[in-house]
Amino acid sequence: MRFVDKDLLSVQEARILMENAGEARKVLAGFEQERLDRIVVHMAQAAAKHARELAVMSCEETEYGNWQDKYRKNRYICEYLPEKLKTMRFVGIISEDREEKMMKVGVPLGIIAALTPSTNPVSTAIYQALIAVKSGNAIVFAPHERAAKTTGRALDILMEAAAEAGLPDGALSYLGTVTRQGTEELIGHPAVSLVIGTGVPEMTEAAKAAGKPFIYGGTVGSPAFIERTADIPRAVKAIVASRNFDYGIVPAAEQYIVADSCIAGEAKREFERNGAYFMSGDEEKQLIGLLCPENGSQDPELVGKPARELARRAGFSVPDTVKVLVSEQKYISDRNPYARALLCPVLVYYIENDWVHACEKCIELLANESHGHTLVIHSKDEEVIRQFALKKPVARMLVNTPAVFGSMGVTTNLFPAMTLGSITAGVGITSDSVSPMNLIYVRNVGYGVREIEDRMAGDAEQKTGRADAAALNTTRQTAVPEGGDDSLDDELERAMKKLLEWMAEEE
Repeated sequence: MRFVDKDLLSVQEARILMENAGEARKVLAGFEQERLDRIVVHMAQAAAKHARELAVMSCEETEYGNWQDKYRKNRYICEYLPEKLKTMRFVGIISEDREEKMMKVGVPLGIIAALTPSTNPVSTAIYQALIAVKSGNAIVFAPHERAAKTTGRALDILMEAAAEAGLPDGALSYLGTVTRQGTEELIGHPAVSLVIGTGVPEMTEAAKAAGKPFIYGGTVGSPAFIERTADIPRAVKAIVASRNFDYGIVPAAEQYIVADSCIAGEAKREFERNGAYFMSGDEEKQLIGLLCPENGSQDPELVGKPARELARRAGFSVPDTVKVLVSEQKYISDRNPYARALLCPVLVYYIENDWVHACEKCIELLANESHGHTLVIHSKDEEVIRQFALKKPVARMLVNTPAVFGSMGVTTNLFPAMTLGSITAGVGITSDSVSPMNLIYVRNVGYGVREIEDRMAGDAEQKTGRADAAALNTTRQTAVPEGGDDSLDDELERAMKKLLEWMAEEE
């Protein structure tokens, strides 16, 4: 019997993929934006035909979330993202100001290494492949081991369509034999220009150690403040729908609710009407004992499970209509597991006396172990909204909209992204909703519009004018005693002497 070392195989595959990507990069350098656009459209159309198949496959392989919501995400990325990108330019001359005689040229970074998650594998892979090709980059994927088959299937579909449309071999590929060693070889390869990690916290240290520019998008819980002027029914409906979407595993989903005390009772009743179940103290202990049994981190086997199943496994029952489980808490503590990011339909409910204290609570939650990068506020008070916008250490603040859908650009005009930059949580190099613009650098071109002698002459005239004004001011401030005085002549002489000295220095 012959044995093959999987780690060595993965490392060797990573090296070959990078060599192929390097050759493809040279060919891509000659592609104009219009040619890249045609490839992007063909890829998206091909993936859209398999959106449902890939959603079902993802759920079966990972056992995370539900296929219906994954199908919606896949369709959204395949259909809306290409439409959004259609009129945007990232390669070649991307803007020009003929009057000011300036021009910007978009230049692809080169080769991107992309680490995809197990929670949203298909939509993330499609999205990153499309923005990489749109911006003229080669991209090599390292799928998450738990979603390797599904991610591979999605990328096979994209690769076939891209080849049909003229994308060079090696410009889009993935690691078929997935191991940590192979992934580290990939991201540390000298040819890699940028590493993108989405929902893979276990790889962040390795990515940083690779010494490459690193974009990271975390899948974490977000605080949502319901202020006293908010449309309570609308706000609550949005929060429950967002937190329950794909059973709580989408980037930026709400986890912490901070309610203004004067409307907290009304908000709680509205939550219950919309399928929220407020747990008793004993039930809270049962649930957290199930979710975080040992070191406080969530059991990966309980990620993306429906609320009813979580309650059943924890040992208590809830009505069939329940969509989210809610724990009422007063304080934030590093020792309280409910203050940590949980990738499931669980909400934590806090009450504060006013927006100022709510503001402080949100900052505490963001600074805690949740590592949040997004915040939501439901309010009609524009001044409160602006104060939150000015003070919150987040990359995205969403107003009167569900966090999941707002951050993805479904209910807002933000870029439709599946990777949400997390620099505000201390990871990566950007806070952007990652777009093709993050995958290029901009070459700024400026034409000469004046001669250096003209500029220097202009500066000299300005300085001379200032000196004349100073001398004149000195003259005006000198009092002339009645009957005449030689002091005026002395002051004028000194001023003229200083002026002549300055002019001599300039020459």
